[in-house]
Amino acid sequence: MDTETIRLWPDSDIPSTLVRHIRPDLISRPAVLVIPGGGYGVVCEETEGSPIANRFDELGYQTFVLSYRVSPANPWPATYDDAVRAMRLVRGHAAEWGVIPDSIAACGFSAGGHLAASLGTVAPHCSTARAGDRFDAVRATPDAMVLCYPVILSGPLAHQGSVRNLFGGAAAPSAEQEALFSLDRHVADDTPPAFLWTTVEDTVVPMENSVAFFRAMRAHGRVCELHVFPHGQHGMQLGYGRRDIALWPSLADAFLRDSCGFRPPA
Repeated sequence: MDTETIRLWPDSDIPSTLVRHIRPDLISRPAVLVIPGGGYGVVCEETEGSPIANRFDELGYQTFVLSYRVSPANPWPATYDDAVRAMRLVRGHAAEWGVIPDSIAACGFSAGGHLAASLGTVAPHCSTARAGDRFDAVRATPDAMVLCYPVILSGPLAHQGSVRNLFGGAAAPSAEQEALFSLDRHVADDTPPAFLWTTVEDTVVPMENSVAFFRAMRAHGRVCELHVFPHGQHGMQLGYGRRDIALWPSLADAFLRDSCGFRPPA
């Protein structure tokens, strides 16, 4: 499939990009914004970007991959600014890119899962960067979240590297920063639906991160689905040969269709 690389901030030297997968037809479809992980220190686009977009292409979605700024050169809020801008561009270009504007999911992995969950909770409120164009006024909150072995918590069960990197990497985060980082604390009555998956054997980002977010969603009466697979280390991506984990894109597709009202073409 052909792709187009779009600079998020065209009138600056900021390198962040959005890669759009271009379909040959003009049929409007739901969209998935893929956000690779990398501990907020790198962006693992080759493993958690294009392969994931290709799988959702097969399932009938318009797909996009975000390459965002990371530490140490670009700590918070630059990362949030890039995610918010990417969501605004996808929704703002809906008509010309064949996107159904109220059917856009953010799909993130590990620290990218934290960034996707931030889009559904705190990022649209924390981001103040503007490009000075019509997209600044476009809604940045996704209509659903797909969170794959996501970083959610600060504290003992956190991925400490992600916490440090998001806030600059040099010193321990403040209490205020830790509270902002723990996204289970920011689930609200209007948080978008969420699909989560993780594994029992993940020792890098323990399953308790996903469980905490699920419990917070349930406490607020939000639509949420959680899968905890018994085996598999951190970063299983599309399954690495495990038949159970390899099912997660189809499970996420069913969630988006049946619980969120997304309607990819048959």
